[in-house]
Amino acid sequence: MAQLKAISPCSLTSLAFQAPKRESLLFNDKVCCPRKSASSSELAARTSELHGHAVVAVSNSGGITKFRNNQVIRAVLRSDRETEVSEATKGLRGKLNKVVLAYSGGLDTSVIVPWLRENYGCDVVCFTADVGQGIKELDGLEAKAKASGASQLVVKDLQEEFVRDFIFPCLRAGAIYERKYLLGTSMARPVIAKAMVDVAKEVGADAVSHGCTGKGNDQVRFELTFFALNPKLNVVAPWREWDITGREDAIEYAKKHNVPVPVTKKSIYSRDRNLWHLSHEGDILEDPANEPKNDMYMMTVNPEEAPDKPEYVEIGIELGLPVSVNGKVLSPASLLAELNEIGGKHGIGRIDLVENRLVGMKSRGVYETPGGTILFAAVRELESLTIDRESMQLKDSLALKYAELVYAGRWFDPLRESMDAFMEKITETTTGSVTLKLYKGSVSVTGRKSPYSLYRQDISSFESSQIYDQADAAGFIRLYGLPMRVRSMLKQGI
Repeated sequence: MAQLKAISPCSLTSLAFQAPKRESLLFNDKVCCPRKSASSSELAARTSELHGHAVVAVSNSGGITKFRNNQVIRAVLRSDRETEVSEATKGLRGKLNKVVLAYSGGLDTSVIVPWLRENYGCDVVCFTADVGQGIKELDGLEAKAKASGASQLVVKDLQEEFVRDFIFPCLRAGAIYERKYLLGTSMARPVIAKAMVDVAKEVGADAVSHGCTGKGNDQVRFELTFFALNPKLNVVAPWREWDITGREDAIEYAKKHNVPVPVTKKSIYSRDRNLWHLSHEGDILEDPANEPKNDMYMMTVNPEEAPDKPEYVEIGIELGLPVSVNGKVLSPASLLAELNEIGGKHGIGRIDLVENRLVGMKSRGVYETPGGTILFAAVRELESLTIDRESMQLKDSLALKYAELVYAGRWFDPLRESMDAFMEKITETTTGSVTLKLYKGSVSVTGRKSPYSLYRQDISSFESSQIYDQADAAGFIRLYGLPMRVRSMLKQGI
């Protein structure tokens, strides 16, 4: 048995003591109990980590192997992580019958299929939601899923539900996260997760799985929806369990298991597309100082290269929700698709954002939201006619919290649902139309009208009015400014 010695004035015995079944370690002045007894190599590594010394392994044959500090520390941390994973998942492995996997056909979800079969011994049903990501992304998915080892692929068209039940409520609420982000991915995840719960019931699955990393927001959004709609479902998150640490590892795993590899090792951007937006992350965007390359954009033209002639578009709105474009009544999904095309050719809706992720870190992303940018401008402008000052101030303040809840994956939280009821009530007179001018990346309002408008020309006009007597303003100002006047009198001893 190999012996390990730490080149340190501190001996191992001062760091550990033996208990009948478990071993405790004094680490950073805290007593820690590993799930299994630590070997002498682990104790030596922890000693080295505490005192900043190298670790030397001495074998029975007299051979000596030296490890640098970081190597040992990484090895111990990795060992601890593997122990935690095995403890957390050993109760499920071998006991799951069928798993519904959120499947895109990309590299990550393609390797998850064989990994689930290999590690959980379960049947895998792939599920793909059509939320407007484009026909190309759906082509050949069934063959690819089955080639990866899935028993079947279920595809559902969620576009109308996505726009009607998720996008439009956020639009009505005026929900924008951190001043810029129109919540494209945040709104899509709960509608996909909701459908996964339904599919799990249809196919008799006892678990669901996703390909979200342990560093992002989407893992939270998926799993909170699972919890809210069916708390009995088990959740498997491979990125929090497996040894794959990056895309190159995933590609090697795919090749080893004869899984079709959809990308190369030189993949550039990480993208998420749906009917509302297209997001770009990674590559040069990871440095916030870098300007995005023009060839990165896919939904919008360069504003500098947009038509030299502006285009006018009229948005019809009922009860705070858009219903028509240029007088043509359209379904929610068709309306948004129409505006994406119109806005895209004028370079509308490009946003470069550094945001605060729910998990604590900052991230940089570039978003294209042409149709959504047009709709937000239209609805907000119509509200300027139909909502009074205090109601608008309250609505705007609640919109911040509403956006935060959606961003954090709490779509099915009673708080968001209660706030949505308020938004529905406060916008019940927001009916009318707004005309917008689109020109080289900009959206300008040129007109708005509503049968419920609180704007009265006969009152607002500078001409004489029988309703508003300008002389009344003197008394109002004296009363409105009384607190300020009294405070000033106190300071001056009057």
